[in-house]
Amino acid sequence: MNAADLNFNAKLAAVDRLQDKYLATPRDAQLRSYLDRLLQRDDQGNPLPKARLFNKAGDARGIAVVEPAGGGKTSLVLHGLKTHPALQPRDAAHQPWVGVRVPSPPTAKNLGLEILKASGYPAVSRRSVTEYDITQKVRDHFKLRGTAVLWIDEAHDLFGAGSQHKVDVSLKILRNLMQGEDAVSVVLSGIESLWQIASCDAQVTRRYWRLPLAEVSPHSDRKALLKVIANFCDAAGMRPPVDADLVDRLVHASRNRFGRCIENILAALEAAASDDADELMINHFAESWGMQEGCGMGQNVFLARHWAKIDLGEAQLNWEGAP
Repeated sequence: MNAADLNFNAKLAAVDRLQDKYLATPRDAQLRSYLDRLLQRDDQGNPLPKARLFNKAGDARGIAVVEPAGGGKTSLVLHGLKTHPALQPRDAAHQPWVGVRVPSPPTAKNLGLEILKASGYPAVSRRSVTEYDITQKVRDHFKLRGTAVLWIDEAHDLFGAGSQHKVDVSLKILRNLMQGEDAVSVVLSGIESLWQIASCDAQVTRRYWRLPLAEVSPHSDRKALLKVIANFCDAAGMRPPVDADLVDRLVHASRNRFGRCIENILAALEAAASDDADELMINHFAESWGMQEGCGMGQNVFLARHWAKIDLGEAQLNWEGAP
């Protein structure tokens, strides 16, 4: 596409459309293989929308998808569940998977009510039910709707807040849902503290497979990131940048996390579109990233000469050298 084919408004609209675009990566196949192992199979080996039981006691298994913030794990799991062939609803009454985000405050009761709501259950008075009542309602409703997988996003909030007793209550409820003839498989996604906290319980390490997601590398992922940038620029009617070290700076600025890399590319494209630019340039990355981080020019990874020495801690940027 020629840059001249898109005017100012069209470029901005194209960037907005890119925000909704899902990028497939090798991580999708990795998650798919884990999901397949959670489910029962037919005689031909095809996954079925029913949790697989792994022992005589009738216990299902789960997955803990662990990655630092900004890696893209939420989008990964959502896409994996929405596109899995065995988890497509047959009709309006069939709900093969249910997904929720840990509510605030992150109590077991609030989580249970959130699950009921997401599964289409009529409103329940919080005061009139106990955790046990809610768990039973969830089990019964999952059976009615044919639910095989429960996904809990930001699960570290559930296990990282409150006393050990509250954590134990949450784990007990999940274990209950994963047991018996109508058991469901549970997918937990969260930051690294999720596994650090939950794995203190031996039953968690026995019931869940940990799926750690690798960091982005400027070496092994260079071609893939350059392709993303080129494709996005083409869609927005711009020429891609030519800076040799752009990918290295991008990966460092994104804390080696895939999701943040994509966000920073899109933010730079928006800055370029706002300038009605015909070419995406490293200055557009510097502008958008500087706005997001609130840093000065000397701390801007896309401007500093010794950018690799900039310490990108989560709390604040610490400069260890001269620009």
